[in-house]
Amino acid sequence: MKVSELRQQSLKELEAHLLELRKEQFNLRMLRAAQQLNRHTQMPKVRREIAQVKTIMTEIKKAGGVQ
Repeated sequence: MKVSELRQQSLKELEAHLLELRKEQFNLRMLRAAQQLNRHTQMPKVRREIAQVKTIMTEIKKAGGVQ
């Protein structure tokens, strides 16, 4: 998801999206541990998107609240 799309979401939507991303990251880690991961490039993409979501959530909170 693009950063501009993330910025248009509310705090609750971002929290839900973050939860989905963390579940995906966990599943990818389990696949990697079992040596069944075929999409090696997916891990850094998910990690980067988690960081983007958390950054936007922090910006919203510092700006004074919920959108």
